[in-house]
Amino acid sequence: MLDDLDRRLLRSLQADPSLAVADLGARAGVSALKAARRLGRLQEKGILKGQHAIINWAALGYAVGVSLRITLDKTQSRAFDDFIDAARGIAEVTEIQTFLGRVDVRLSVIARDMGHYQQIYRDQILALPHVADIEALMTVATLHNNESLPL
Repeated sequence: MLDDLDRRLLRSLQADPSLAVADLGARAGVSALKAARRLGRLQEKGILKGQHAIINWAALGYAVGVSLRITLDKTQSRAFDDFIDAARGIAEVTEIQTFLGRVDVRLSVIARDMGHYQQIYRDQILALPHVADIEALMTVATLHNNESLPL
């Protein structure tokens, strides 16, 4: 699926997403035009989904991170859809994942402090539809966070 040039381009892009196409091409040993065409093809195939900023939430005053594991009332036919639509409306929810198994959904929630988290939990999380059970896990430290693949 990926040839050596694709891998070189993706490795360089993972190492420094801010590089211009010409710099990516130079690092991969090809012209800027060839690099741009390859990156375009990787995007068309859905392999390269785009670039995004990584935000340091703590630097913006969000000191609390909580992972909520949620079990839904699956007797309701629209439980997942209704829940996810409502959860997307909570500004402090930074990630929504769905699972197969005992836990149906995981929400990542950020808050400025415990009082702010308590307000989000009481006013917004508990108001989400079709919730049968919630387990909260407070983030103490993030020891490893790397989305790069070994290419």
